Amino acid sequence: MNLDDYKKLIKSRMSDYRYTHSVNVSKEAVRLAKKYGADTEKAAVAGILHDITKETPKEEQLQIMTDGGIILDNVQEKSTKLWHGISGSVYIRDILKITDEDILNAVRYHTTGRAGMSLLEKIIFIADFTSAERDYNGIKTMRKKAGKSLENAMLYGLQFTLKDLSKRAMIIHPDALACYNEIVINNSTKGTAK
Repeated sequence: MNLDDYKKLIKSRMSDYRYTHSVNVSKEAVRLAKKYGADTEKAAVAGILHDITKETPKEEQLQIMTDGGIILDNVQEKSTKLWHGISGSVYIRDILKITDEDILNAVRYHTTGRAGMSLLEKIIFIADFTSAERDYNGIKTMRKKAGKSLENAMLYGLQFTLKDLSKRAMIIHPDALACYNEIVINNSTKGTAK
């Protein structure tokens, strides 16, 4: 399958808004990949497929994960909004037969991040935050940071997410905290300003 095939597939699986978002994330991922020296084809594919199961019913997502050998931890069980990253990575591995671990991980961790992220994973994480249709308080700052440093953009995005989740007394996945801590430690070691 090629990018056009993936576009047709996701168009049949999601709303117009989610389809537009996925196309925009793919375009933004390619732009960031060019800027930061990542594989643009992998960025386009991971971007277009990152939300492939976002609008799939929870029961179906759970079945995809179970069939794919995924055992959810306690936090994941309670955080159903995170399921689409996990079920999406299983879906593209098992149904679409994509075996590239970098693409699979970029889809899996695009909402939480994690410690030790690859360049592609960081690009998809940021592209999801900065795609063209996004319009939230802080988007201009996020886009500006993404143009200068992936890590500083990720830090800003994680701060936004962690603050929002804690304010609403919602579960924070340990992967997000590990990602945040790793960036803060690396930035303080390098003396990088936020």
